[in-house]
Amino acid sequence: MIVIGSDHGGLSLKTALKSYLTRRNIVVSDAGTETDASVDYPDFGLKVAEQVAAGSFDLGILICGTGIGMSITANKVPGIRAALVTDVFMARMAREHNNANVLVLGGRVLDEQKACDLVGAWLDATFEGGRHQGRLDKITDIEKKYN
Repeated sequence: MIVIGSDHGGLSLKTALKSYLTRRNIVVSDAGTETDASVDYPDFGLKVAEQVAAGSFDLGILICGTGIGMSITANKVPGIRAALVTDVFMARMAREHNNANVLVLGGRVLDEQKACDLVGAWLDATFEGGRHQGRLDKITDIEKKYN
């Protein structure tokens, strides 16, 4: 199951991605926003990140205008590895090397087809472990140091 959230700048892309995920037989929970009225991206970024960190969902997707704000917000939550991606290689590497549990996209910089391609590449990739796990362990140690 995936939880997805956006601000007003990502609402249109979120709607398209929900349809794409449903066609892939993936259950999707929508954490908001529901309208194109201006909202604050940290509210929705935190909501999705906390649900993933708590184990309520395996993965999350966040969308704001550029993806930058959502990425910054989500990565403040311990246990979250949010990756802002703009091409298929980055999406695949986010999973294979970084085991990203939240994918972040820019609703104002990606068209629907490209966003679906990125989500598909991320979902179809598998974490490689090995030397990459050691690097993730170092990130966890950093989180522990400052929390």
